[in-house]
Amino acid sequence: MLLVTYIVVGVVPLLLMASTMLHSTKIYFVEERKKELLSEANVIAGQLASYDFFENPMSPNTLEKVIFGTEPEGFRVLVLNSSAIVVYDTGYEEVGKTYFIPEVMDALDNKDIAREKKNGNIYAAASVVGKDTQMDGVVLVVDSVKDVTDMVGNIAQKSYVLLAILLVVVIVIMVVMSRLFTEPLKRMIQVIQKMAEGHFEQRIVVKNRTHNEIVDLALSCNHMADQLEKVDSIRQQFVSNVSHELKTPLSSVKVLSESILLQEDVPKEMYVEFLHDINSEVDRMSAIINDLLTLVKLDQKEIPINFEEHDLNTIMEGIIKRLTPLAEVKQMKIVYTKEKDVTAVVDEMKLTLAISNLVDNAVKYTPEGGSVTVTLDADHQNAFITVADTGIGIPEDEVGYIFERFYRVDKTRDRETGGTGLGLSITYATVLLHNGSIKVNSKENEGTTMQVRIPLHQNVS
Repeated sequence: MLLVTYIVVGVVPLLLMASTMLHSTKIYFVEERKKELLSEANVIAGQLASYDFFENPMSPNTLEKVIFGTEPEGFRVLVLNSSAIVVYDTGYEEVGKTYFIPEVMDALDNKDIAREKKNGNIYAAASVVGKDTQMDGVVLVVDSVKDVTDMVGNIAQKSYVLLAILLVVVIVIMVVMSRLFTEPLKRMIQVIQKMAEGHFEQRIVVKNRTHNEIVDLALSCNHMADQLEKVDSIRQQFVSNVSHELKTPLSSVKVLSESILLQEDVPKEMYVEFLHDINSEVDRMSAIINDLLTLVKLDQKEIPINFEEHDLNTIMEGIIKRLTPLAEVKQMKIVYTKEKDVTAVVDEMKLTLAISNLVDNAVKYTPEGGSVTVTLDADHQNAFITVADTGIGIPEDEVGYIFERFYRVDKTRDRETGGTGLGLSITYATVLLHNGSIKVNSKENEGTTMQVRIPLHQNVS
């Protein structure tokens, strides 16, 4: 299909151009012949007027010498009187006949004219004006344009031969170009079709390193495949993590329930203890599921964002107040610093949850006696909320993964710190909904600093 398009695009303009040029050439030569014949008609009319031909008729031979001189021209000349009657004809065929043709009538009306007729002849008529501007007659010059037609035909014949050769060259070039373009496109289509079937490991082999549209398209397809493979890997890992996170409390519930069912004469105290443990595991599963649903809704933007102007200092003080008891249990302090009063357009509830997750994590992963510092600052465009701790820190090669779902930096601690492993993911999604960003700076065994940037104003439509 692409080859046909190339040929049509390459050939049709050439044919149109050749046809237009030949037609224009013929028109040009015909117009030149008209001018030439009309000029001859005017010269003859002038000679007849000077001899006062219609008052002093002369013999045909004498008239012919007056008209043509010593060398007769190839065109035919008719002389008509004011009644449109032919009084002289170089062909001696029309003498005495009346010529009421448009050209003669125009000339009698003192309008010199030259026209091409359907029979392939040109009629040029010029008026003969006598004394006192009296209309004495008309000179009608008739000539064939066959020589013009033959000349243009010869040109056309040679042009078409040249055009045919050119078309062959164009078609060959188009075939080569088509293969150069269509073969890579076919390979891309095959790879994309396989990717659509789930084979994300497919890649397009790029042989030509010179950048052009095809190479750029192939590289873009490979990049898309990399991203799809990464997304698929993350999806599989996510499913695995969800299964693992839910399997653990389910296993605990099963073990606890079987312990009760398989033992006889179980004391009431043990029943109560096991039921409390089962209830805790069910609560944990509910928390995981609720956080997962929250993340899904955030991803799909199903949760409405209620942007309103709020005092961020008031929000931060509320967060610090709620989390201070957790820090005091570990003999820690949460130090809050307000650099300036900051008012921003935010969703209070969602931003509170996001910042609470950061401060809560800082407290959980900071040893007893450590400290957590929370700072609020702003410039003319953004608010900056910084949470810094003196905790265990994050290895440099793991910093880029901490916002992934269920990702745990300290895997040996497992679930000792509590939580679902989704808090930072929810925080990250919430900050993105606020058109903000999170910057992480951490050193292992020294502490972590997280800075949240939130625009002071939102484009709310």
